Amino acid sequence: MRPPASRTRKMSNNYNDIPIGIRVLQSLSRQCPRFHARKELCFKMSIFLLTFLAYACYHMSRKPISVVKSVLHGNCSNTLGIQHTAGDCGYAPFDGPDSKTLFGMLDSAFLFSYAIAMFISGFIAERVSLRYFLSLGMIMTGVFTYLFGLARTSNIHSLWYFILVQVFAGIFQTTGWPGVVTLVGRWFGKEKRGLIFGIWNSHTSIGNILGTLIAAHYVESDWALSFVVPGIIIGAVGFLLFLFLVDQPEIVGCYPQHAAQERRVANESDAENGDDDDEEQARHSEADQVSYRPLPTERTPILTRQASRERHAAGRPISLADALHIPGVVEFSLCLFFTKLVSYTFMYWLPLYIQSSSTLGPTLSADLSILFDVGGILGAIAAGYISDLTGMSATVCTVMLFFASPILLMYQQYGALSVSISILLLIIVGIFVNGPYALITTSVSAELGQHSSLEGNSNALATVTAIIDGTGSIGAAVGPLLAGFISSHSWQDVFYMLIVADIIAMVLLMRLVIKECATLRRSTTRIRIE
Repeated sequence: MRPPASRTRKMSNNYNDIPIGIRVLQSLSRQCPRFHARKELCFKMSIFLLTFLAYACYHMSRKPISVVKSVLHGNCSNTLGIQHTAGDCGYAPFDGPDSKTLFGMLDSAFLFSYAIAMFISGFIAERVSLRYFLSLGMIMTGVFTYLFGLARTSNIHSLWYFILVQVFAGIFQTTGWPGVVTLVGRWFGKEKRGLIFGIWNSHTSIGNILGTLIAAHYVESDWALSFVVPGIIIGAVGFLLFLFLVDQPEIVGCYPQHAAQERRVANESDAENGDDDDEEQARHSEADQVSYRPLPTERTPILTRQASRERHAAGRPISLADALHIPGVVEFSLCLFFTKLVSYTFMYWLPLYIQSSSTLGPTLSADLSILFDVGGILGAIAAGYISDLTGMSATVCTVMLFFASPILLMYQQYGALSVSISILLLIIVGIFVNGPYALITTSVSAELGQHSSLEGNSNALATVTAIIDGTGSIGAAVGPLLAGFISSHSWQDVFYMLIVADIIAMVLLMRLVIKECATLRRSTTRIRIE
């Protein structure tokens, strides 16, 4: 029996959407029955690894600026009349007394452009192929990372050159987060989402660690390579995604777990309502076999023509205003504003702070700062796992933020006493600072992007992710900017600012915490009665 012409055209279009690298692998694996038996698992593993690698590269390309700051401005205040040649005190225009302010401007140029462009990026990501979206974004990010290092090779000293490079780097970096979170949300179901996202989110810390180590390796010999090498790597990985990234499960005949669950719910609903329109039901069933579309829930009307039109509309990308009405989006977005402010202040200023508060040089200070990201890996996994066990994401974030404030104060007071104490406290700080940040940007964003109020519309995922991360990115821009000004007077005041930010983030989630506790109490009471 020949398949319908419409189905044949759809299958042909799907084949044309398959990346070149996947086509080659499929042709090589035709004689391998194990691949076909575990095809969906293989594709899920590839999505997990490719998105992990992609976002690790995004963060790797962000990190060099924090390491290179220590050589862009050299400390010549203790020279006691010694004559210095050009460049001994840093690299113009950052070799003057206003260097920290200029560094703050560079950080803000990147982060504010990143925050503003993030909202637009999420809007675009819902409407284009994520394979092209991510590949182009990564290659262009590599270009502008390379251009920052090119300034030293070409002897460019214009502040506006550095600012423009940072602005465009920030814009293209926004392709990363909505793209990778949407892909993982499409391919993986809700079961153990917190743990999966917690492990997966370690790409942020891995990227920071790699970026720090690469930059630290070249910082004292040729700081241009601190940017050139990460730029080349992220561009190469972008091309790898173009060859192998499958951005839609149905393109290769796979269906995500939540799709099967929604089909079951829809079928049960139809059975309960006694739907006798067999012809129309068969037509929708055939369409679902060809390509996955968000399916109705038990609240969806019987499949009349009007319901069919509503169902088709439900699969369209939603507006920013509609996304803001999803319960919890506003609270978590504002909370992320302050948690990301703290995390990115550490990311951009920690190596310089360690160097200024100890006797360590630029390379050792950068190496020591990676322990903050090691703690971030542990914190992300712990937060995701506990969130899975309890189902109380807001409460988990609040508890971690509660402990973060005194630990920040302890690090500021005692971190400089010895290297061993600094190592221990940096790991603990990373756990409690990055844990809530990781949980909100991954598991919580995916959960809200597929909220029950959306009637199964998975196309909202990138928009919701962009709103939450975009709001947080504004905080990420404000934190390093304030740190640049405040650190000129006192590093202690910088830590006071970070502690206040954590307290505000904790307060913003209190309404959701109360709601989660009330839900838990009702559930406990119901179990006792039964």
